[in-house]
Amino acid sequence: MKYGKYTSLIVLMLVSLIPLFDLFKPGLPLTHDGQDHVARIANFYQNLTEGNIIPRWAGNLNWGYGHPILEFLYPLPSYLASLFHFFGFTLVDSVKLVFGASFVLSGLAMYLFIKKLLSDDKAAFFASALYVIAPYRFVDLYVRGAIGEHVAFIFPPLVFYFLIKLSKNYSYWHILGGSLSLAGLILSHNAITLMFLPLIFVYGFYLVFASEEPKSLLRHLRGGTKSLLGGVSFIILLGFGLSAFFWIPAFMEGKYTLRDIVTSNGEYIKSFVAWKDFFFGQWSYGGTLTLSKQIGIIHWIGVFGSAIAVYHLHKKRNKLWIVCLGSLLIFWITLFLMTSSSDPIWQTITIFQKFQFTWRFLSVAVFLSSLLGGVLLSLISDKYKKIALLMFVVALLTVNKDYWNAQGYLIKSEGFFTGIYDSTTDTGESAPIWSVRFMEKRPKSKTEIIKGYGKIKEVERSIAKREYQIEAIGGVRVLENTLYFPGWTVFVDGKEKNIEFQDQNHRGLITFNVDKGKHFVNIAFKETKVRLFSDILSLISIITVGGWVIFQLVRKRMYNKK
Repeated sequence: MKYGKYTSLIVLMLVSLIPLFDLFKPGLPLTHDGQDHVARIANFYQNLTEGNIIPRWAGNLNWGYGHPILEFLYPLPSYLASLFHFFGFTLVDSVKLVFGASFVLSGLAMYLFIKKLLSDDKAAFFASALYVIAPYRFVDLYVRGAIGEHVAFIFPPLVFYFLIKLSKNYSYWHILGGSLSLAGLILSHNAITLMFLPLIFVYGFYLVFASEEPKSLLRHLRGGTKSLLGGVSFIILLGFGLSAFFWIPAFMEGKYTLRDIVTSNGEYIKSFVAWKDFFFGQWSYGGTLTLSKQIGIIHWIGVFGSAIAVYHLHKKRNKLWIVCLGSLLIFWITLFLMTSSSDPIWQTITIFQKFQFTWRFLSVAVFLSSLLGGVLLSLISDKYKKIALLMFVVALLTVNKDYWNAQGYLIKSEGFFTGIYDSTTDTGESAPIWSVRFMEKRPKSKTEIIKGYGKIKEVERSIAKREYQIEAIGGVRVLENTLYFPGWTVFVDGKEKNIEFQDQNHRGLITFNVDKGKHFVNIAFKETKVRLFSDILSLISIITVGGWVIFQLVRKRMYNKK
């Protein structure tokens, strides 16, 4: 069978749509986090409509006291869902569209990567099918409702794809593609980014040293920015620059939250996986301790068969044996890191504990096992490759068909998500260290006078801004029932006032003093110095990218006129 130029991609898209049928039914699939994601995105979208291009404060969460979770929550899925919502889809449908589109796009991205790596469209098709039709992908989709991880699956294959393209043909377009892909990964999920970054660094610099003889670092350095090393470095620097508005504040201002306390209390120990669970296990819609950690039966064929592939490629002196062997070794290391035997490593490398669950490494395992499966199929004789691909894909769909079903559906009005939401939507790790982990009830009123006598008339109230008039009979103390976090500022008649947020009776909430008389109060959530620096860094990166693209297009147009 001779594939047309786009036939493989079209068939792959159709195969990818099969597990998504349950997303087309009314309501939101019942998952661990799905409902909370919709509530977060509702707050995110409200920020955008009010002109806050980089949403950081979720004003309706936490029983109406607000929460800084948006500063620490991967923003790309929320931007995508907000785009769908802007075009008229409901919040729930917007979230489902992000899940569905991410699922399909991740397969297409894997196809591009493996096709470029192996120059074999059938192997690329098989690897892509493995990448999307994997038990853990359905855990994310129909059990956990993990929208960030789901979107993140798009980008590792794209980063590797552009690295290969760059190694074969130095082009600023490839650097741009790699940078945008890396930025997309960083903005999709914090933990998944940290897991894949070592692979990206290792593969990038492997390509540098494998690209020419002699393999000399000095030679690459002498090549300047137009060397492969320079190109890889540009991808990394620009990728981090484009996403700086998110990751720098999330990292630097995490010290103001309960993050280190909540994520360093040994909870990860409960999530260690038994070796047998990687091979088989009962499917469950239960909590994080009972969900399936299977790699996938067909995936294991690729993993075990890759040992033969390494030998065969090495015998033929094909450099791919290094990639195959490296992927196989990292795959087993990844599995080891999910077992209790690796506990000393988790205790030593404490950043691992920020992942919360050891089995998050299944994302890396799915990627590597899919790659290995593609390599294995590429070594099958062309005479039998077509039938082998058909058999493998049919088997893949058959053994996983019971995993792509929703447990049930949540039917709620739009107002349920856009109004006051009685949760922080996290486990408390984003709560300020000076507040309680969770509020327990809604406030009596938005603003109160807790000492003295006076009247308050609200003028305006939005996600990140409050304005009201106060007529104080004497000096008064005002309670703004908003959780304090760096960035909140209070102005009385245009003059900044000190905020007290350590009141033992109103722990973590904004309180301030107002003198006798009539006053105009303005309270706003502003960018701190760290956030402003990060915003500027991202803006410079965007201008650099935009300016270069415009320059290239203008130059091409002028060249064509000649």
